[in-house]
Amino acid sequence: MISFGRAPCDEGVIRAAAETSGCAERARPWVLAATILGSSMAFIDGSVVTVALPAIQADLTTSVAGAQWVANAYMLMLGALILAGGSAGDRFGRRRVFALGVAIFTAASVACGLAPNTAALIAARAAQGVGGALLVPGSLAIISAAFPADERGKAIGTWAGFSALTTAVGPVLGGWLVDALSWRAIFFINVPIALLTLGLAFWRVPESRDAPDDGTVDWRGALLAMLGLAGLAYGLTAASDFGWMHPIVPGVLLGSGLVLALFVWYEARAPSPMMPLGLFRSPVFSGANAMTLLLYFALSGVLFFLPFNLIRIQGYSATLAGAAFLPFTLIMGGLSRWSGGLIQRYGARKPLTIGPVIVAAGSALFALPGIGGSYWTTFFPAMAVLGLGMAVSVAPLTTTVMSAAGSQHAGTASGINNAISRIAGMLAIALLGALVVGVFGATLDTRLAESQVPSEIRHALNAEVPKFAEAKVPPQIEGEQRRMLEKVLDESFVRSFRVAMLVAAGLALASALCAGLTISTQRKNPAA
Repeated sequence: MISFGRAPCDEGVIRAAAETSGCAERARPWVLAATILGSSMAFIDGSVVTVALPAIQADLTTSVAGAQWVANAYMLMLGALILAGGSAGDRFGRRRVFALGVAIFTAASVACGLAPNTAALIAARAAQGVGGALLVPGSLAIISAAFPADERGKAIGTWAGFSALTTAVGPVLGGWLVDALSWRAIFFINVPIALLTLGLAFWRVPESRDAPDDGTVDWRGALLAMLGLAGLAYGLTAASDFGWMHPIVPGVLLGSGLVLALFVWYEARAPSPMMPLGLFRSPVFSGANAMTLLLYFALSGVLFFLPFNLIRIQGYSATLAGAAFLPFTLIMGGLSRWSGGLIQRYGARKPLTIGPVIVAAGSALFALPGIGGSYWTTFFPAMAVLGLGMAVSVAPLTTTVMSAAGSQHAGTASGINNAISRIAGMLAIALLGALVVGVFGATLDTRLAESQVPSEIRHALNAEVPKFAEAKVPPQIEGEQRRMLEKVLDESFVRSFRVAMLVAAGLALASALCAGLTISTQRKNPAA
């Protein structure tokens, strides 16, 4: 008889035993189902929250800094802890840590849905990041342990395909839930998915671990990384509220720099570092990760600010704003298999140079639309070009990182690259947030002065600047003057949005330059 608390293949704790066990073979479809369902929560959540942010900001009456932290709290914890999460699975059991991550993520999702204010929501989002740091690396690790080498690639490809599908569906589903119910509903959809995932995990997924019993998890390194990155994110976000010259901003940034330096010092001496610094002796590995930082900084900046433009300025519903992302995700998913072969045909340098250049073109195209116009002639071309650029870049980039590290460090290299992409997103939201608020405020002030708006109205509107897209004309102003001021606010937003898109384009070009200077021209398989 099978008990619900124990998978039928638990005796296959060591990978070799699991691969030869007939029981393990029968469990493989269930392994795929459980890991796809579990990781889909993280993928859906990451995409739907972006679409819901304008509604969250309006409902909780928070500033753009508050909206930044709703996104950044999750990415901060995920980026800082994901390497330690992967090590914990090796040490304590992959299924156990994966299930723990699902449980934490789900409890935090419920807390997000019930959050009474911005502070509570940010805290719950941080807890979601902790859960994500356990379940995201755990899902791929479980697949790698359950499938033999000759079947592993196909299994991971299946997982990746469903991941792309859930990422594509996420914004549309999230937008519909925001319009039909509330932004809170996007967090509650994780509950039934989690219950099904946990049921499959404990019923059918075999336990596995590779680390010896005396293996250690680098929790000290994880804590230092989390504190350093949190200080960096806070300092950059505070700049949009207080200005760069406020004493708290340089003070916090200096403190975070010292903590991050201590993290590097500790990782160089730790017995089991979560980020082995020796990997960065490879110019290709270092270059590919520097390229990742720049490329995902650009992408995250585009995807964070675009929903505010679509919903608050262009007048899209949340559902339509979510649907606007479909060309990006469908092109990426549809071309991922094709782009995986580019490195065999042309080597790594060409796709990793051309792809970011296309991303830069897509980012720059987002700077062209004004207010109004058809989606198909304004935002669709930019979205399609951005998706094409990322499709050309992602698979060759991942392959280059893994190959540069060698098979013995493939898992660690993948974790480092994943963490860097998350940290890039966090930095993009914080830095570009400070930039766009500054440009928004300066443009608004100039336009108000040109329009000879009375000083008391100017002061009232300047007080609205931290709200960014949610800035409102004072309710006592009516008629033609109100319409004029609303137009000024919208045009000031569009100008700041254009600046952010052009900065993203510049960073994508810097990513291409980085690839050209550091990535080898040698093909992985010259005979291909």
